[in-house]
Amino acid sequence: MAFESLSERLQNALKMFRGTGKLTEEDLKAPLREVRMALLEADVNFKVVKDFVAKVKERSLGAEVSEGLNPHQQIIKIVNEELIELLGGTQSKLTVAQKPPTVIMLVGLQGAGKTTTAGKLANYLKHKHKKPLLVAGDVYRPAAITQLQVLGEQLSVPVFTLGDKVSPVEIAEKAIEKARSLACDTVIIDTAGRLHINEELMDELRNIKAAVQPQEILLVVDAMTGQDAVTVAESFNSELGIDGLIVTKLDGDARGGAVLSVKAVTGKPVKLIGLGEKLDALEPFHPDRMASRILGMGDILTLVEKIQSTTDLAKALEMEKKLRKDEFTLEQFLDQMQQVKKLGSLETILGLIPGMGGISQKLKEANVDEKEFDRIEAIIRSMTPKERRNPDIINGSRRKRIALGCGMRVQDVNKLLKNFEESKKMMKRMQGMAKFASKGGMRLPFGHK
Repeated sequence: MAFESLSERLQNALKMFRGTGKLTEEDLKAPLREVRMALLEADVNFKVVKDFVAKVKERSLGAEVSEGLNPHQQIIKIVNEELIELLGGTQSKLTVAQKPPTVIMLVGLQGAGKTTTAGKLANYLKHKHKKPLLVAGDVYRPAAITQLQVLGEQLSVPVFTLGDKVSPVEIAEKAIEKARSLACDTVIIDTAGRLHINEELMDELRNIKAAVQPQEILLVVDAMTGQDAVTVAESFNSELGIDGLIVTKLDGDARGGAVLSVKAVTGKPVKLIGLGEKLDALEPFHPDRMASRILGMGDILTLVEKIQSTTDLAKALEMEKKLRKDEFTLEQFLDQMQQVKKLGSLETILGLIPGMGGISQKLKEANVDEKEFDRIEAIIRSMTPKERRNPDIINGSRRKRIALGCGMRVQDVNKLLKNFEESKKMMKRMQGMAKFASKGGMRLPFGHK
């Protein structure tokens, strides 16, 4: 999970604040030392850490505790506000051209994940009702062109390529013409990277920039590279001029120091973050929401957005209708599970709910097997359509056949059928509660009419 170790350390540090009146220098000494160590261990830039701690100390020292807040809550409020400011203050959205197409140029070192990110960005924009065109501008790595074409096919997004014998500048120029002819409103240009920054790379990028005048030049950096990501951002910004960053593999870096340092060091905001390998694992970066996650206060807004974007209302209404008629089947049960899977891992979901971060950590320590979803799906798919619709007919011999078909034990099939019956009863109870609540003007998820 992103910022996992930082989050844990910071929360422990903030618990050290005690007292009822003004916070003194002695009160602040030990907790702020812990805050400083937590940030440095998260690979946050030394100067950034020094400035952050100094600001927190200055605001906290001798400050009157606000009405309704104890010193512990007061310091959390101050740290939260300074953390938001450190992360960029407010969300920085993608710039849109006044006259389509909007041109977005992805730059970065080799291995940062530019090509995959181009696909993720296209998918993200599609869900925002945009019509993107992917452009294969990396002519030095033939696999990059093929990779982009595969991604385009998966997403049903057109990919423009002229092969690897044409200059990237010409490809970019022709891509703009192609976008207009296809009525695409966004052009995403995947560019070449190098193992290190050199003049040849920068010259090429500057020439593409001059030719197509992009609205956004986004630097793609790997969160796993830590402080090196900030150094790369500084170099690209001074040589090329960037508008913002996309930080990838943030879910794989428990520290996340690059995200905390980059705005303060370069002045350029993080605009999007990658939190997984799947093509839908790209989300806008909200400094306030991320600060809330780091301090263990959850992120309800992101959770609501995830639910809204993944929930199929038509299926929910159909399920409610079938529940009324007592026709809820294993097929609907599987559908519901797949809806939950779309939200992300259990750990991620719990991390977005205020006060649930600790439970998320305990689940991890308990080694909760999230592959259980896959096992359940395998069992259900081993059943015949008739068995899925009528679980009551699944007798002993059918259970043996189902278990054999999916490579599971009969006990696993029995467990699934038992859980299904319990889920069915619970949802019926929820439906009854919803009917009762709707009379008072309150609605629950299955309370649609």
